Amino acid sequence: MSDTPQPPPSSPESSSAPTPALSEAHRNYWRANLRLIAVLLSIWAVVSYGCSILFIEQLNKITIGKLPLGFWFAQQGSIYVFVVLILIYAWQMDKADRKFGVNE
Repeated sequence: MSDTPQPPPSSPESSSAPTPALSEAHRNYWRANLRLIAVLLSIWAVVSYGCSILFIEQLNKITIGKLPLGFWFAQQGSIYVFVVLILIYAWQMDKADRKFGVNE
């Protein structure tokens, strides 16, 4: 028997150093998160910048009601697309949370 006190066994929950498997799971989770953010921001950039500025001449040939489509995208369309992208992000991250085991 040893006279020196032994530290209590640490549980994985109380350990401050992540285990390699946990670290790899978090890395994959953040990789998926950043990929999703990049895709959604690219879509928003194309819609808000492209449809409102770059492609406005082509879009103005189409009308919604009495307004040209380019004007509609510049005023409301990009905002609607942004709200839809937020909903898609929340839905996809909920799926990713469950997949990688970090859901609440």
